[in-house]
Amino acid sequence: MKIPHYRLHNQRVASNSFETPGEVVGWLGAVQAQDYLGALWAVGLRTRSATEGGVEEALADRTIVRTWPMRGTLHFVAAADVRWMLELMTPRILAANAARLRKDYELDEAVLAHSREVFVQALQGGRQLSRNAMYQALEDAGIPAAGQRGLQILWWLAQEGLLCFGAREGKQQTFVLLDEWVPGAKRLEREEALAQLARRYFTSRGPATVQDFTWWSGLAPADAAAGLEAVRSELVHEVISRRTYWFSPVSIEDHASPAYLLPAYDEYTVAYRDRSAVLRPEHAKRAYSGNGIFYPTMIYDGQVVGTWKRTLAKGSVSVTPNPFGPLKKTQEKAFTKAARRYGAFLELPVAKP
Repeated sequence: MKIPHYRLHNQRVASNSFETPGEVVGWLGAVQAQDYLGALWAVGLRTRSATEGGVEEALADRTIVRTWPMRGTLHFVAAADVRWMLELMTPRILAANAARLRKDYELDEAVLAHSREVFVQALQGGRQLSRNAMYQALEDAGIPAAGQRGLQILWWLAQEGLLCFGAREGKQQTFVLLDEWVPGAKRLEREEALAQLARRYFTSRGPATVQDFTWWSGLAPADAAAGLEAVRSELVHEVISRRTYWFSPVSIEDHASPAYLLPAYDEYTVAYRDRSAVLRPEHAKRAYSGNGIFYPTMIYDGQVVGTWKRTLAKGSVSVTPNPFGPLKKTQEKAFTKAARRYGAFLELPVAKP
């Protein structure tokens, strides 16, 4: 079994059969999104012909929601899933960070309760406010927001389910009340939520181990194991080097292209505790930093073979590859094609190097 080929197929990188951004995010369950523009491309590359503007439309029309549903990290999630995902995964993160926030930012329950009241009053009725406007609302209510304190309040209250991101206004992100933004978001009983999360993970990211699922979800190991147990009859598994990999029993097709330009923090690299199947250990430090920053990666035949960056100019985009070693002519040609696909997503021509 070639693990990278299965993952490219199941993650819909190599088999981008989806028509809409909402289908992509629903399939994956969650798409890491602290790099906002990169996350737009993560969704776009998994659709047949999405543009950056089209993915943003899905956020504006509330098909997709951006918030902090797992590991204390920003993700895109489907609007229908946001409530049960928050309720399942964020309590553990909040409990683990409560003492730190009290010590470093003097955030106790009294401050958070006051902040809730301030934001409900400021946002109710469908209003959207930028981050700076949210901070100003706190300051006006006598709650200091400087020195990252305001961000920590937003982070906490979003994970509680009070807030989420709304539509962008120009280049500014806005915040809204979650219950007003997606009032139809469903709730699930805990056992059903664990099963649903495990199903999404192993069908969209398999072959993967239960340790990979535990890391990605941020669940306690016992909860992750319970989720897998609930859906194991729907999966198949294979033992490789004493590790058990679970995945959906599907047939994979030949790749339409061997080369892909993935954004920073793409799920193909981020969603696994063990990344050795797609990234050689000697290249790891060039693909991501020691403090958890993942760079945009060049993928060839399922393997991370370099990084890349974009440069926007008036009326065009430049794509600069940084391969880990010399590329063959066939590889260069394949990455040129991948760059043109990225340019089409931005609706810009790709400037010649």
